[in-house]
Amino acid sequence: MKKLFLFTFLVLIYFTGFLFPQTWSPPKRLTWNAGESAEPSIAADSGSNIHIAWYDDSLGNYNVFYKMSSDSGVTWSGIKRLTWNGGNNQSIAIDSSDRIHVVWQGGAPNGDAEIFYKYSVDGGMTWSTIKRLTWSIGWSLGPNITSDSGSGIHLVWYDNNPGNLEIFYKGSTDSGNTWSGLKRLTWNTGNSSRPSITIDSSGGIHVVWDDDSLGNDEIFYKNSTDGGVTWSGITRMTWNWGQSYGPSILADNGGKIHILWEDFPIAGGNKEIFYKNSSDGGITWSGLIRLTWSWGDSYSPSIAADLAGSIHVIWEDATPGNSEIFHKTSTDGGASWLGVTRLTWNSGISWWPSVATDSSNDIHVVWGDNTPGNYEIFYKSRK
Repeated sequence: MKKLFLFTFLVLIYFTGFLFPQTWSPPKRLTWNAGESAEPSIAADSGSNIHIAWYDDSLGNYNVFYKMSSDSGVTWSGIKRLTWNGGNNQSIAIDSSDRIHVVWQGGAPNGDAEIFYKYSVDGGMTWSTIKRLTWSIGWSLGPNITSDSGSGIHLVWYDNNPGNLEIFYKGSTDSGNTWSGLKRLTWNTGNSSRPSITIDSSGGIHVVWDDDSLGNDEIFYKNSTDGGVTWSGITRMTWNWGQSYGPSILADNGGKIHILWEDFPIAGGNKEIFYKNSSDGGITWSGLIRLTWSWGDSYSPSIAADLAGSIHVIWEDATPGNSEIFHKTSTDGGASWLGVTRLTWNSGISWWPSVATDSSNDIHVVWGDNTPGNYEIFYKSRK
């Protein structure tokens, strides 16, 4: 009985964050819409201005919207609509000149989903015209964008043009004004999907995705050291009986590569978050590190690194009975991890979180929540 009580007590501490108290701001609601506002993506520029993009169906179909904060999340601009022909699955990135880049999947004239893009050079006040980046006879889905230390912009997505889902890449060397032809990164018998991309401090491009060619989803990786011109062979990252999918990748300021994803650790169990890293540009990788031990499913992880070298992971977890947002930190490059901090206490579902850090090492988190009756975008930060 004493052991059961101690176990329950420790679990309660784990999921309430009392063991590792941290000062987070109260949640701030950013949208008030008639429809569903969901799947926000967040980024910070060099001046610690915060930028987010999300999709909303209030107007009858999905479209992409944007807003920003110039005072580290205290107040926020009005909403700007970025698309008028549909769009979702958006991704946002900010380059070394603080140009803001947004990509999304949207409907093409033939009814297929294609990848579209626009940018802002004045902090989100005005935006370029929309540029179409793919012309596929299939569906182009799930774009993910990042920038390097110069004027390079890099994009991955998955596409069923080959007959099954495969991963594709294209890049820009002039801040998005012109783009390369597409490069196919995978040739598999199954489906390769949900890619994530990052750039390290030496300009190396790193991509992860999940693939079900072996009968269940596993995580795979490849990289380019010449700006996307040529690519390495594929490295398999997981060997699991269950489904390993939804990877997210990050290169920190020291060049270490970090990967996390959701996985089923035991038969009949629930989803948990797993992690590994590489200190040599993706040549070798650490052993598997499990980040969550939950009674409910842990999923949709997002990762960011601050300038002090700390790694921040957030995810949604169903252990409280409904999905809530949680956070944990590593201060030693992913070798060890501090306890869990719970960020939300809501009657509805808090889901699809995204995290970014700014030049002051503040942490910024956005997510969707249906507590108001429909999904709206919420935000909080830690100074």
